[in-house]
Amino acid sequence: MSTPPPPSQPPAGGFGGPPPPPGPPPGPPPAPGAPPQPPAAPPQAPQQPATQPAQPAAPAAGAQPGYGYPQQPQPGYGYPQQPATLQAPSQPPAGPASGGGNDVRNQLMIVGAALLAMALIIGGGFFYTSGSDGGDTPPATAASGSADPKAPALAGSEKPPANPKSKPLVSVTTQVPGSDVVGVDGSWLTDTTYVKSDLGKVVGYNLVDGGKKWELPLNANVCGATKHISDNKTAILFQEAPPTADKKYPQCTQVGVIDLNTGKLLWSATAKSATGGDKPVAFTEVTLSGQTVAAGGLYGGAAWNLADGKSLWTPKTDAQGCYDLGYAGGEALAVLRKCGGGSDETLYAQALDPASGAPKYSYKLSAGIEWAGIISTKPLIVAANVGNTAKNATNVSDLFVLDDAGQLKTRIGLSSGSYAPRCPATEVEQCTNMVVGNGKVYLPTYEHQNPSSTAVGRTNEIVSFDLETGKPTSDRADAGEKFVMYPLRMDGSNIIAYKVPPYDNGGQVVSLDGKTMKETLLMQNPTGSRSLEQGFSPDRSEIRYHNGRLFLAESLASKPYSDKDKDYLFVSFTAS
Repeated sequence: MSTPPPPSQPPAGGFGGPPPPPGPPPGPPPAPGAPPQPPAAPPQAPQQPATQPAQPAAPAAGAQPGYGYPQQPQPGYGYPQQPATLQAPSQPPAGPASGGGNDVRNQLMIVGAALLAMALIIGGGFFYTSGSDGGDTPPATAASGSADPKAPALAGSEKPPANPKSKPLVSVTTQVPGSDVVGVDGSWLTDTTYVKSDLGKVVGYNLVDGGKKWELPLNANVCGATKHISDNKTAILFQEAPPTADKKYPQCTQVGVIDLNTGKLLWSATAKSATGGDKPVAFTEVTLSGQTVAAGGLYGGAAWNLADGKSLWTPKTDAQGCYDLGYAGGEALAVLRKCGGGSDETLYAQALDPASGAPKYSYKLSAGIEWAGIISTKPLIVAANVGNTAKNATNVSDLFVLDDAGQLKTRIGLSSGSYAPRCPATEVEQCTNMVVGNGKVYLPTYEHQNPSSTAVGRTNEIVSFDLETGKPTSDRADAGEKFVMYPLRMDGSNIIAYKVPPYDNGGQVVSLDGKTMKETLLMQNPTGSRSLEQGFSPDRSEIRYHNGRLFLAESLASKPYSDKDKDYLFVSFTAS
């Protein structure tokens, strides 16, 4: 197995210098001070969902395990190097903004490559918090599982309900005018509330009967959302203004923090470019690690204190023309940083101090890797398509596992098998279908015909690789006849997975024992709701499960394909 070159001297500065202009994958970054130009093309409408996904892919359905557990507060020390503009929460008029489109992120994705995933936002991934006001200590595997494969198994919190047969809880539709496509990134699930971004607002629903608990009007569309929750707070991106006929795609410049208990916008902020100028930076992704909110993308980045919105740091310029592709959060904070241009482009993975943005170490990825994603920050694991060798349009051929010193621990090659992880073309923290825990990375195989000559439909398995050796393990969980299964998150030492409904059954949620891979049924959805579930194909949906509640949601909203169709924002099920 080949390995990339050893780490080189870290490039100067922890955060990116002058960002490249939007458009196709950039060559050399522009000279300092060169203002980015707005994307020329609006987002494309998503394809009509298939009655059964043709290939396994997941948006927010399999991101870094345990996303959304309350994180231990980290000190809010550090100082701002470039002042960011803090705005007091306003009270915009209620109701969704009319019309609209997605933000710069979606436009960049269209120009650069096909949109493969969400958070998402993700989603992405599964986001769960205890619903407290913070201070809870999650299990050791809450964010990345047990890094030591010899560690004792940790009991999961998800137990089979007395009756796993579910019933519909609540379904919410959207009303998108015209042929517009509007971003609705973000789904979060607490012990009491399901929170979902909607057109021009964010809404909380209670878990008893699905009734509306609170509504936060934004007077602008959401254009990004973090995968994480800390102290029962989360972060979103939203546009600078509602869309108009003259400006259908406002810039994605606003960062906001929401209290998931109350639905209050605690603060919102913008940041100016490190190279000067008065225009706010347009962001493409936002993430959260402890008490630090970090937003970034091809235009630049900035970080704020979660509690009060105080500016912590902003990107630095350097002589190498480096810039940050994006950040990933959770238990730690990391960045993918690109330097040089043309044939000399080099990509670095860096672990960062969340409070100052300073790099703790920098690892140089193999030559020729232009884009990559981060699937875990502790340990730091980078997913890339090396030499365009990824199979099945997954955009992932190799996983690079780094140790605490930033050295390559192992490189896991996926091109020799038929595996189904997913990474988008340009976003850093939107890889899915990969769950890290128990010193392993779990991922599904590509769906295939049932091996039994008497069985119909397609199926797959969930398998794993050892993070120490990079080799496949003996772990294997069969989805079963006619089902295709995707990992959602870790639950202690166990893996929570979702099974897409076949033509004659409802979907399922199961728990896989981390030692034996034995399956325990947590939820069986009704056959009559199969068409609702199949409208949320795993390659573009946000899937959340906790304590007998399942939510399947969109990250993009568009006009229904016909007058008879309904465009559901989300559907949900409850088991007793």
